[in-house]
Amino acid sequence: MAQEETAPQEMELDQADMTAANDEIEALKAERDDLRDKFMRALADAENSRKRADRDRREAEQYGSTRLARDLLPVFDNLKRALNAVSDDQRAAASALIEGVELTLRELITVMTRHGMTPIAPEIGETFDPQMHQAMFEAPVAGTKAGQIIQVMTEGFLLHDRLLRPAQVGVSSNTQ
Repeated sequence: MAQEETAPQEMELDQADMTAANDEIEALKAERDDLRDKFMRALADAENSRKRADRDRREAEQYGSTRLARDLLPVFDNLKRALNAVSDDQRAAASALIEGVELTLRELITVMTRHGMTPIAPEIGETFDPQMHQAMFEAPVAGTKAGQIIQVMTEGFLLHDRLLRPAQVGVSSNTQ
C-alpha cells in the first residue's frame, strides 16, 4: 500500500518537473530567437555601415575638390573675358602675350576636364533649362520664343554629374 501512495506523488513530481523543463525550454527558445534577431540586426547594420562608408569614400574622391574647383572658376572667367576684350589691332600688336593667355586658358580647361569638370556652354536660341542655367534677365527679342536663350554671360560647369555653377544667361520673354 505504501508503494501505491508514492506512485501518484512521483507522477506529480515528474509532471511538475516536465512542466518546469518545458517552461525552461520555451524560455531558452525565446532567448535564442531574441539573440538571433539581435545578431541579424547587428549584421545588417554592419553591412549598411560598410556600404555607407564605401559611398562616402567614392563621393569624397569625386567631389572632395569642389571648393578648389569653385575657386578656379573666376580664373577661367577672367582669362576668357581678357581674350574676348582683345581687338584685332591689339591682337596684332601683342600677339605673343595674347597667345600666352590663350595657352594658359587651354591648359586650365585641360586640367579642369582631367578632374571631372565639364563646361555648360549653351548656345543662343537653345531652350532655357532651369537645372543647368540661371536666368539673369528676361527681355522681349523679336524672332525668338519665350524661354529661348538670347545671351550667355558666363559658362556653367558640372563636377562629374553635379552642378558646380549654372550657366548665367538672358532669356527671351516673348509671348508669341
